[in-house]
Amino acid sequence: MDAEQIVFLNGTFLPIAQAQIPVLDRGFIFGDGIYEVVPVYNGRPFRWPHHLARLARSLARVGIRNPRDEAAWTDLVQALIAKHPWRDQFVYLQVTRGVAKRDHAFPKGVEPTVFAMSSELVPVPQAVRDQGVVAITLPDERWLNCDVKSTSLIGNVLARQAAVDAGAFECVMFRDGFLTEGAASNIWVVRNGCVFGPPRDRRVLEGIRMSLMDELCAQCGIASQTRPITREEVLAADELLLSSATREVLAITRLDGQPVGEGVPGPVCSRLHVAYQAATGR
Repeated sequence: MDAEQIVFLNGTFLPIAQAQIPVLDRGFIFGDGIYEVVPVYNGRPFRWPHHLARLARSLARVGIRNPRDEAAWTDLVQALIAKHPWRDQFVYLQVTRGVAKRDHAFPKGVEPTVFAMSSELVPVPQAVRDQGVVAITLPDERWLNCDVKSTSLIGNVLARQAAVDAGAFECVMFRDGFLTEGAASNIWVVRNGCVFGPPRDRRVLEGIRMSLMDELCAQCGIASQTRPITREEVLAADELLLSSATREVLAITRLDGQPVGEGVPGPVCSRLHVAYQAATGR
């Protein structure tokens, strides 16, 4: 029998079916909020300080007051994890600007809405890891502040649905001819044994896995570099990788119907995945 999912909403833990917000919450009306997704391994939030720092950065960027200090956020996450039996989880945190009369301008004197939930972290099946996944290319038509982890995700939703409609696992997006990211992942190009990632500017969400990939490459003795990457370089990659909080490191082995490299997960992906597993303590 599945465990009852307990969530946190504005100071109270309660079953998810009982959690309700007013319809005038600005997160519901405008998508006016920030979120964070934190993987949990063996009951421990993975790279929690990095997630906490990104949450604070995103809130500051959109002018939402951070409603909790570091200790309070940590206590909330630990309490939420403890309420569920899963060994590995992922915690979702969301802060909206709060409830106010509908008006585009920021309301005054409004308390942010704080919501948090935890779900079981189900690993990518080994068969999928062994064969890699299919992706398609798409133009990046999202807004120009993609480094903000905003709940306004309609651009990502449409991109991911385009991939699903094409029978693909993910999309690889380009803006002005240069690689940005996937709908819900960072994308990496491997060429001649070196891992390349796009610049960490406002065109991409600096996933927590980005700094982790730097560390894993260094541990494995794999050269890595951040720079603009053209569409042509992506199409000519020896290996193509995606990374995210819930998928870890995964090979893209077909892109737009064509094999990437040899059409199977390559040696760089395999080494980085092993290193990732070690980093999580599994």
